Amino acid sequence: MLTFLCILIFLLKLIVGLVCLTVLLSFTMAWYERANNQPELIERRFTSRGICLSLWLMIQESASLLLTLALNPFGWSNPKTTFLEPGENPPVILLHGLFQNRSCLYWMQYRLKRAGFKNVLSINTPPWRDMETLTEILARKIDEVRIAHKVEKVHLVGHSMGGMIARNYVQLRGGAPRVACCITLGSPHTGSKLAPFALSQLGKSLLPGSNFLKQINAADKPTESRMIAIYTRHDNIVLPATNARLATADEIIELDGMGHTALMFHPRAIRTIIDQLKTDETNDDTQPAVPANQ
Repeated sequence: MLTFLCILIFLLKLIVGLVCLTVLLSFTMAWYERANNQPELIERRFTSRGICLSLWLMIQESASLLLTLALNPFGWSNPKTTFLEPGENPPVILLHGLFQNRSCLYWMQYRLKRAGFKNVLSINTPPWRDMETLTEILARKIDEVRIAHKVEKVHLVGHSMGGMIARNYVQLRGGAPRVACCITLGSPHTGSKLAPFALSQLGKSLLPGSNFLKQINAADKPTESRMIAIYTRHDNIVLPATNARLATADEIIELDGMGHTALMFHPRAIRTIIDQLKTDETNDDTQPAVPANQ
């Protein structure tokens, strides 16, 4: 028994160490990218504020990543839609990022329900499938929700790769008439320089200049759906962080003080999502979308 506990403690320490090392390396590469574009950052790297911010970002991101790993075993099954309740708001479908499953969105799902969105569910999009297959999974789930609950439209909220799946459905697969609001959260709209490290075919589609990104970014923004791009300028996975800006979005919202994974848990990020969904409910759907001032 003692030997088993020692092994377990060793494995836990190893996992925590690997996560912290991964986060450190990703923020190091992110800072390198930002410093090359903004040389003035070099002068601030050893200030007390700069050091405190760096530590806080790494602590948050490490904790968020460890939490997703702990939750992962609980999220492999896909939910049914029959548990949803009648409500005034369109159902909200949450989409996770690469190498995650729907469990990483449990906290966001809980917060949205507390905010009044009764019908919220997250689905799995396995990383070993290609973009079109994952988009088809989403399309089937949307049709299932619409038929089961007799609604015309749903809201989509996608973190990282999930946002690209949502965009593919709305912009290239003709799904815009069935989506009221599409929110992307830290999604690499013009790719990420870290994409070559992704051990998946999906990673190739996120290389800057990939055929998929060229195609989707050349597509017109549908007038039927409101599109919002939320990102953090301290993103440690989307490099550079500005690649998470969507030029054709109705609104682009920049956050700070959080990393890529922390976007799914940070109170300000979730509050922003809630505010945008509630704003969509108060908008007149017959009015054309007005691009945000940049």
